[in-house]
Amino acid sequence: MTSDRVAPARRRQLAVAVLGTVLLLALAGCSLDDVPNQISIPTPKSDTGDRIFHLWQATWIALWVIGLFTWALMLGAAWFYRRRNEDYVPKQTRYNVPIEVLYTVTPMIVVMVFAWFTIRDSNEITAVENNQAQTVNVVGYQWNWGFNYTDEDVYEVGTPSDLPTLYLPVGQKVQFVLTSPDVIHSFWIPDFLMKMDVVPGRANTFELTPTVEGRYTGKCAELCGVYHSQMLFWVEVVSPDEFDQKMKELRLAGQTGELDTGRRNTDAKDLGNTRIGEDS
Repeated sequence: MTSDRVAPARRRQLAVAVLGTVLLLALAGCSLDDVPNQISIPTPKSDTGDRIFHLWQATWIALWVIGLFTWALMLGAAWFYRRRNEDYVPKQTRYNVPIEVLYTVTPMIVVMVFAWFTIRDSNEITAVENNQAQTVNVVGYQWNWGFNYTDEDVYEVGTPSDLPTLYLPVGQKVQFVLTSPDVIHSFWIPDFLMKMDVVPGRANTFELTPTVEGRYTGKCAELCGVYHSQMLFWVEVVSPDEFDQKMKELRLAGQTGELDTGRRNTDAKDLGNTRIGEDS
C-alpha cells in the first residue's frame, strides 16, 4: 500500500478515535439525576406523571440501544469491507433477501412493541374511575382560564393580565372536566406530565393525584389564536386544610356558582354571586 493511500486511512482512524473519546467524555459527565432534564422532561409531581416518566425513560433507552446497534452495523461494514488496496474489490451483490427481510420486519416489530406499551399506558392514564375527592371543571376561553370547583360551588377566573390560580389538595384524586365555549385549547401542567385538549361541544375528562406540594405553571399547548401565548395560569398544590381555606376565601369573595364561558356578565346587578353566562 502506497504512502498516499496510508495517510487517508490513518486520518479516518484518528477521526473515529477522537469522536469516540468525545462521546465517552460527554457520557461520563452525565449523572442519572441529570438525565431527565437533559431529555426535556421534569420530575413528575403527580401519580399519572410517574407512569408517563417511566414510559419516556424506557423509550429513550430502547432508542439508544437501537441507534447504537445500527451505527455499529454501518461503521462495522464500512470498516471490514473497505478497499484495502488497488487490487482488492469487495464482493458485489445486487440484493440479499435475508438481510432485506430482516431490515423490513425488524422496524415493524419495534414499532408494534412501542405502540403496545404506549396504548397500554395511555389507557391507564386516561381511565376515569369517578372516585375522586374533588372535581374541577376547567373552562378554556379566549384568552385565559376559569376553574369551577364543582363540589365546592365556587370558581376562579383569570385574564391575560391577571392570571388565575388553580388550587389542588395534595394526595387527593382530582377529576378534571375540560370544556370550551369558543376554540380548541389544550390544558397542560408540565410538572404533572399530563395534558389534554379542550374542545368546544365536548367534555374531555381525566383524573390524577398531585403528589408534591408547590407552585407550578400551567399553559395552553394548542395554538388557539392571537393571544395563545398569554393563556397562562398558576397551580398551587397545598395541604387539604389549606385547600379548604382557599375555597372559603373564594366563597367570601362572592365567587360562587359556575363559569360557562369565562366572560363576566356586565349587566348583572351582583357580579360576585351571579352565574357567568354568555356575553349580552
